[in-house]
Amino acid sequence: RAKLAEDGLGFGHGLGHSVGLEIHENPRFSPYSDATLVPGYVMTVEPGVYVANHFGMRIEDTVIVREDGCTPITDLGKDLVITR
Repeated sequence: RAKLAEDGLGFGHGLGHSVGLEIHENPRFSPYSDATLVPGYVMTVEPGVYVANHFGMRIEDTVIVREDGCTPITDLGKDLVITR
């Protein structure tokens, strides 16, 4: 978030949220959240970049929170593909 803001590309939404029976559940990642993530939570990590009056982009990964970090469960490449 700090690097994006430094480059004038900040985003005004949270970084992600929990996934369960609903697609958007608490806890949520945000500068205003004081939630504690516990092992077993399934979370999304979805930063965004927005250039006013031009475009916006978000990349979402789903992870399982573990004692020592997290394990990604999405398996999608992040190569930039430009089509015309």
